[in-house]
Amino acid sequence: MSNSKSRPRIVVTRQIPETGIALLKKCFKVDLNTLDRDLTHRELLKKLDGAFGVVAMMANRFDRQTISDLKTIRVISNFAVGFNNIDVAAATGKGIVITNTPGVLTDATADIAFGLLLATARRIAEGDRRIRARNFKGWTPTFMLGQDVSGKTIGIIGAGRIGTAVARRAKGFAMKILYYSRKRNPEMNSLGGTFVDLSTLLVESDFVSLNVSLDSGTHGLIGRKELALMKSTAILINTARGEVVDETALVSALRKKKIGGAGLDVFVNEPKINQEFLKLDNVVLAPHLGSATFETRARMAEMAAMNAIAVLKGERPPGIVNTEVLET
Repeated sequence: MSNSKSRPRIVVTRQIPETGIALLKKCFKVDLNTLDRDLTHRELLKKLDGAFGVVAMMANRFDRQTISDLKTIRVISNFAVGFNNIDVAAATGKGIVITNTPGVLTDATADIAFGLLLATARRIAEGDRRIRARNFKGWTPTFMLGQDVSGKTIGIIGAGRIGTAVARRAKGFAMKILYYSRKRNPEMNSLGGTFVDLSTLLVESDFVSLNVSLDSGTHGLIGRKELALMKSTAILINTARGEVVDETALVSALRKKKIGGAGLDVFVNEPKINQEFLKLDNVVLAPHLGSATFETRARMAEMAAMNAIAVLKGERPPGIVNTEVLET
């Protein structure tokens, strides 16, 4: 495959770190979207015509109809852990391999979850805004009091890689760890975590961290009923997917001080943000920074590239989602 003209073409739908591009160029003719925006659906389909594969972003939707229209695509290498932007069943039925990038962004996402927890509990972003508005008049004993973190109870919803990494950080703060998941996790137990039902977790936790994948069972998992169970001082942290939370119910709970605050890195209609959040001081907003470190994004780019290269070589990709496609 030394002749670039004979190499199969792969589409990369947004600029990714150069380490990933360099790997892809060894095996593919790389068709990179150099625009500083997502491709429209029509533009994406046009680029995919005749291509072997695609390194896709979460913004690229591959529904059943789109999958049906793909004639030559053999692999959709998602540049993310989640893959709810893809109809996996339709892709499997057509023999298209779906891959993702698990593991490499675990620590970075757990760090941002804990960063949001600290920033919300200690009102750091609110304090920053106050200083920039030149509204800091000096220290007083009752000025901008927040909440202790050390020794408090954290409830972790979702005990996968990221949820477990959040628990490791919580242990460093001597926090009591409760967790709710589809099944018990021995590593969580070894960290001192206690498996409880969702209602118990919401009632007893000072901080609730959402670390689940998005599917039919977690869509709208935290709504008006669940928020009503939380302490009036409790803080909700979401680094999972925006759709896990009913944003209208959350805005209402924050406005009425039904809960103490929220730290959000993900939103339902990204990049559009519910404007009601911007009016509230008890919420810290981050623009989907979960995996946004130089090191993590480079590793994601490398894994996305290796996934596509493995499919080209007829090998098992390290991040395969639909293993059953290999049987066919």
